Amino acid sequence: MTDPRRHIPRTDTLLACFAEAARTLGTATVKAAIMAAQQRARAGEIAPSEVASAVAAALPSGPRRVINATGVVVHTNLGRAPLSPAARAAIDAAAGTTDVEFDLATGARARRGRSALAALAEAVPDAGGVHVVNNNAAALLLCALAFAPGQEIVISRGELVEIGDGFRIPELLRSTGARLHEVGTTNRVHLRDYADAVGPSTGFILKVHPSNFEVTGFTSTVDIAELTGLGVPVIADIGSGLLAPHPLLPDEPDATTALRAGANLVTASGDKLLGGPQAGLLLGDADLVERLRRHPAARALRVDKLTLAALEATLRGPLPPVRQALEAPVDDLFDRASALSAKLRGAGIDADAVRCVAAVGGGGAPGVELPSAAVSLPAEYAKSLRLGEVAVVGRIERGHCLLDLRTVHPDDDSLLVRAVLG
Repeated sequence: MTDPRRHIPRTDTLLACFAEAARTLGTATVKAAIMAAQQRARAGEIAPSEVASAVAAALPSGPRRVINATGVVVHTNLGRAPLSPAARAAIDAAAGTTDVEFDLATGARARRGRSALAALAEAVPDAGGVHVVNNNAAALLLCALAFAPGQEIVISRGELVEIGDGFRIPELLRSTGARLHEVGTTNRVHLRDYADAVGPSTGFILKVHPSNFEVTGFTSTVDIAELTGLGVPVIADIGSGLLAPHPLLPDEPDATTALRAGANLVTASGDKLLGGPQAGLLLGDADLVERLRRHPAARALRVDKLTLAALEATLRGPLPPVRQALEAPVDDLFDRASALSAKLRGAGIDADAVRCVAAVGGGGAPGVELPSAAVSLPAEYAKSLRLGEVAVVGRIERGHCLLDLRTVHPDDDSLLVRAVLG
């Protein structure tokens, strides 16, 4: 009787089958997966005919493209802001050798990321200086290290926020060696609370925009303008990265308004409402920004050439996808939903166009509802769409799978139809 193990595919045969994977993942990675699958076949765990499939399943796939049909414009679990075509092209150009820290005219070393910093300064002309680090948490960390080592940071108890994955701003600040001087109560704080707390050991006052929640009812807060006369720097963490007021988000803090109110520094994210890559933006008084730039920790928190390229393209280029999604007219969305549903019904799919409500997400504008439209499918489609060749993530609402088109670019409508049809 012939030993079935003699039918296990040879290594060189399998390497030829997975040549494309070897070019992207490396021969060593592919060969390790092949040898592991062959060993499973020798041990009788899988049949020889299943070896190639086992190799394919074992190879790392990397991040998969996902169509965000959740209706959450800035979805943290799906990578926050999708980059614009201009930003993607900039990343591609910067992936090779680039002048990120070199002056081609003089042949000498230049300020790192000077072009991206200039674009940020132009976008927020009220800022005397600008700097970029790798995320907003890093921006707050750098502020605490530079301005409050061994000193106190005065902060309202109602602004001691926790955001995603258990991340807490108070713990971040205390990790720098700074002490927190909490003032007021969870729901109410007054100017006198801040005034009583400020003293010789105060490094700065921190105003934090509460992310992902609202406090309503018997409440009071203190505006930035009221805090500027207390004799210490005022730093405003606005979070979402809105650089100027937006008519659809009247209650969302923005960098320009905060600086005009007297904030010495503003910190914000680059990958939320700005619509760019992950980055921490620091904007404000030129001397304070320079102190941050020259602090030893700034080197550890700096961004790479790809981030700088994408940030500049976002600031200078056409409207990024986040802004397009926010500003898309709801009637246009419903027209698209109707057209897509008609195509799916023509193929025998139980689909309808429905009106619904989308959200900003990413901690921004937690109370804002965005009128939207969606393709409604039976709930069982949700899992198969997530696991499809092009993953589509919708949401379950009232027993249906909704594909909210506010967060789906029109160019992806045909992909959406193909994904549903399987």
